[in-house]
Amino acid sequence: MSAATSAASRLRLSRPDFLASPKVLRTEVLGGLVVALALIPEAISFSIIAGVDPAVGLFASFTMAVVISLVGGRKAMISAATGAVALVIAPLNREHGFGYMIAAVVLGGLIQVLLGSLGVAKLMRFVPRSVMVGFVNALAILIFMAQIPELRNVPWAVYPLVLGGLALMILFPKITKVVPAPLVSIVVLTVITIAAGIAVPTVGDKGELPSSLPVPGIPDVPLTLDTLTTIAPYAFAFALVGLMESLMTAKLVDDITDTHSGKTRESIGQGVANIVTGLFGGMGGCAMIGQTMINVKTSGARTRLSTFLAGAFLLVLVVVAGPVVSDIPMAALVAVMILVSFATFDWHSVQPKTLRRMPPAETIVMAVTVVVVVATHNLAIGVIVGVVTAMVAFARRVAHLVNVSSVTDPDGTQVIYAVTGELFFASSNDLVYQFDYAGDPDDVVIDLSEAHIWDASSVAALDAIETKYASRGKKVTITGLNDPSARMHDRLAGELVGH
Repeated sequence: MSAATSAASRLRLSRPDFLASPKVLRTEVLGGLVVALALIPEAISFSIIAGVDPAVGLFASFTMAVVISLVGGRKAMISAATGAVALVIAPLNREHGFGYMIAAVVLGGLIQVLLGSLGVAKLMRFVPRSVMVGFVNALAILIFMAQIPELRNVPWAVYPLVLGGLALMILFPKITKVVPAPLVSIVVLTVITIAAGIAVPTVGDKGELPSSLPVPGIPDVPLTLDTLTTIAPYAFAFALVGLMESLMTAKLVDDITDTHSGKTRESIGQGVANIVTGLFGGMGGCAMIGQTMINVKTSGARTRLSTFLAGAFLLVLVVVAGPVVSDIPMAALVAVMILVSFATFDWHSVQPKTLRRMPPAETIVMAVTVVVVVATHNLAIGVIVGVVTAMVAFARRVAHLVNVSSVTDPDGTQVIYAVTGELFFASSNDLVYQFDYAGDPDDVVIDLSEAHIWDASSVAALDAIETKYASRGKKVTITGLNDPSARMHDRLAGELVGH
């Protein structure tokens, strides 16, 4: 290979993925612009939930998006101020003031960095598919429900504008996909409302946009133990909710794009982004499923550039082009989010054919996840309840897979019990009742060649069986243990049952 060819090869390898082609670069830039426009009303709304000035939520969205684009583990995922985070920290701001809320954001970021370093992201492997489907469907429902207030008690012109926006986004891609349909819809509806003088709610009605850049600073709170004990519970809840939503969203994007992401890096990155956001006076945040779906699914973005530009465009739009952005009709953004909600929902999962084929327990887990998320408006609580429900369903199913059969020698001097299946707390409780303590001969063999001991409950059950036989003067021999089971049994046998 020539030196020139080798140099060209190295250049291609080192070139950012968003420079792969002009088409990719265009997709990333336009995707970031669409997301920035969609972030503005959301950030303002979340600021109202948290009880802070709109600038706090807008600047938080800017710093979260820019920082996570550099240090995060999931390309093209959008992080910004979110409703879940706002709900967690709102009571702290209301009861103790703005400074305490910012301090909690910084501490929450530090906790996220710590949890990420400890490998909390690995817990994602315990989230079953049924919970993931429930998470996605609940998310779609929440996105749709969030648009309903924008359709109540509004001028009649809002409804044809929303329908027109939906029609544009559905039909425009059939003509060309060079420009994202949501961006076309927003521009067209804005021009129509301004040119025709149609009086409808606009982005500016949500709150006044800032006119200056954010300035870094230290939270204005006393550095005392009392302050720490005040903010710590909120910071911990903030960290858990933010990480859970971000990791679930990252997993969803992995599935959509057929690519893998660094969950540990994403966890640490979320913490770093929240620390920076807090130091700039922002309310903190995490991954945003709705805006991520706009970026990844609707716009087709795949690189970090779209995430970075979403934050950069947001800052430019609110600080430089504030008057123009204020005139965007909310109907245009509502139409975008309604389309996103329908595209996010897993319609295949609720088809009668699918439901008939799925095990009932899987369907129940999915339904429980959806109901809890929608009822609480908290994705983290819904996922936790869904995982616990799945664990209970799995334990019940596996508990019934343990089988005990017996064979007695022809001379009647020995009985061999063959135990098959997984022995753990749920299955081992009934194991004790599978033996004929009174009728068996004096020599009893329990063959565990086809079984596995998983916990102390199983060892305690075997101890109880031996004790019951011993009280009748009968000897028990346990055989066939595999190495892990033998080690656990040798370590715990005789130490768990009182004598």
